[in-house]
Formats: sequence, C-alpha cells, structure tokens
Amino acid sequence: MVDLDGAIGFVVAHGDAVERARLSWLRAGTPPPPEILDLAEVGRTRDGGWPAMWAGEVTSVDATCFRLGELDDLGALDRPAARTALDWLASRQQPDGCWEEDVALADSAPAWALPGDPEARLFLTANAAFRLSVAGRDARSAGPLDDRVGGAYAGVVHAAARALADALRPDGTWPSYLPVGWLSAAVLHLQQMYDEAARIRAVLDERMRDMSSADAAWLAATLRRVDVPAAEWTLVAARHRLASTQRTDGGWSSDDGHQFDVHTTLAVIRAFR
Repeated sequence: MVDLDGAIGFVVAHGDAVERARLSWLRAGTPPPPEILDLAEVGRTRDGGWPAMWAGEVTSVDATCFRLGELDDLGALDRPAARTALDWLASRQQPDGCWEEDVALADSAPAWALPGDPEARLFLTANAAFRLSVAGRDARSAGPLDDRVGGAYAGVVHAAARALADALRPDGTWPSYLPVGWLSAAVLHLQQMYDEAARIRAVLDERMRDMSSADAAWLAATLRRVDVPAAEWTLVAARHRLASTQRTDGGWSSDDGHQFDVHTTLAVIRAFR
C-alpha cells in the first residue's frame, strides 16, 4: 500500500512554502494566504502565461500548463492570473485543434516542446486540452450555469479531443511521448469518448510495470482529476507501482532531478488522498 502519512511527512520536511501550501489544500482544502498565491503566480509575461526556464521571455505552452497545475493544487484556478493564462492558452490553439510552441523557441526548446515536431505537437495538445478541460469552468467568460466540459472553452477542448482521437492508432497507441496517453485518456473521458479512452488505458496498463514512479504518479493524478474511479484497473496498477517505488523517506523520485521529488510526491497525494 502507498504510505500517505510518509508522503505527507516528506513534503512537510522538504517542501518549500508553496509546496506545503499545496499539501494543505490537497489534504484539507485550506486556502493559501495571499503571499503564497503571489509566489505561485510570479513571473508571468504580458501575454498572461509563463515562460519556461529555456524560453527566455517568450510565453510557453508547456510552462503555462505546468504553472496551471500548481495553481490547481492551491485551489486557485478562479483567480485572475489563472483566468488570464487560460485565455492565453485557448488563444494559442491552431485551426486543426492542436498547440505548438512559438517558432521563436525553435533553437532553445527541448524535444517535447520543439516547434515543428509532430511528437511535441501532440504532447502540447494533450497537455493544453487537459488543463483547459479541468479548469475552463472557472474562466473569465464562463457564466454560473456554464456546465459544459471546458466551460467557456467547450469548443476549444472539443476540437482538441477530436485531434487527439484522430491521432490514435487502431491498437490504441499514439505517435508521441508516454504522457500523451494519460493526458489524452483524461480529455477523452471528459468528452464521453469512452471507447477511445479505454483503448489508451489498455496500453497504459501494459506499460505500467516499466513506468518510472514519476510517470505513475502523473498518470494517477491526471486520471483521478477527471474522476476516473480509483477502482479502475489502470489506477489500481498505478497504486501498486507507486507502493513498490516509494522511498524509505516517504517520497518518490522525479525523472527531472531531486529538486522535483516533492512535486512528484504531491502528485501521488493528489491521486490517492
């Protein structure tokens, strides 16, 4: 079994102020103080999103999705910063329903965000569509009765879902990175495209044994965020994988360096709290 008490202790011991505030929101719904929200939102560009470490001052789709995920863990998606970022993200959708980083980033972007690369394009599409799907109801232009999937961005996320479904191969695999699988499955689940989502989850089930703990954590947090039942086999398998990879200090290792171990551990807490 996943030791959630150990995971909580790891975040308390090693997390920074924002990460500990995320823990408080995920555990008890405790709203963070204004100064913590200011820290979480710092660094926005005039476009309304955030630049990546490798992007200079250019707003990045990838970085904006990451920061929206942090704000989601703080219960802050209804704040002006998140609303503006969501608006910017929606405005970057291309006519075919996909997303791509600014061509100005061609010389600095990593492989998963490289402008012009079809694998990067599909990853960014799945990531942006997921963030808009789960956060769109809190967006600026959404009215109180706007209960469509994606709220104010219903048309945007529907077009993205069609693009993701069209990219699936007959066996349920996809021509891009592993995270595209669980992000797409979440988007398609919300769109009630259950057959396509189930085909993807079947592929993820087969790959679970070889997943890193960080991938299993991200998968579980993503699927639970869209209310895929915890009893579904994909999530049961993820829980077993995470139980077998939890460290003795209560945390899990990130694929991006030890400085992201707390972030990975928070993903597990979000998934199985």
